[in-house]
Amino acid sequence: MIDSLVPIFLHLDQNMAAVVQEYGVWTYFILFFIIFFETGFVIFPFLPGDSLLFVGGAAAAGGLLDIRWLLIAIILGAVIGDTVNYWIGNYVGLHLFMERFPTIVKKEYIDRTYAFYEKYGGATIFVARFVPLVRTFAPFLAGVGTMHYRRFLFYNALGGICWTLALVIGGYYFGTLTVVQENMSWLIVGVILLTGGTLLWIFYNIVKAWWGRRTHKPAE
Repeated sequence: MIDSLVPIFLHLDQNMAAVVQEYGVWTYFILFFIIFFETGFVIFPFLPGDSLLFVGGAAAAGGLLDIRWLLIAIILGAVIGDTVNYWIGNYVGLHLFMERFPTIVKKEYIDRTYAFYEKYGGATIFVARFVPLVRTFAPFLAGVGTMHYRRFLFYNALGGICWTLALVIGGYYFGTLTVVQENMSWLIVGVILLTGGTLLWIFYNIVKAWWGRRTHKPAE
């Protein structure tokens, strides 16, 4: 039984109608936990994310799901997942590095990482939400970098809400169109490339600014 359920949940975006028919209201809990695990633990980046939200919106448009409960389940899963990931990185990651590599991971390096996330981390956390794989590791690294939690939480919630609304509402209004259903994979790829390009552009400007300050730093 488990062997038959695993592929269904791993590809829930392709089996949404069957899952809703089988589990009914429990589908919202299933969606919550899939998003929670995808964003909350760095070992689950392979779980469906963008496509799941889009297909979920299309399912809501077709009457299979309630759009309000769908949005609540996804937003809570995304925000709570990132929060758990942050604290894992903050506690386990930092302590592990300092215990195992005390001569490499020095306090000054931690302070620099902290300063980086305080200045640029907000944009990174927000934009990373829209990029598969990156959104799984970004909150963990924010925790390792000891980014201030209140600042992280703000961009975590903002990114989670915007990500959910953009894809679920997009699926709700456009997911039932024949042309969209026939080109679903290309649409998702386009969204990934767009947001990925934006993230690279932000990262490029961050590195450029950092390198400029380093090269113009007066010799001690």
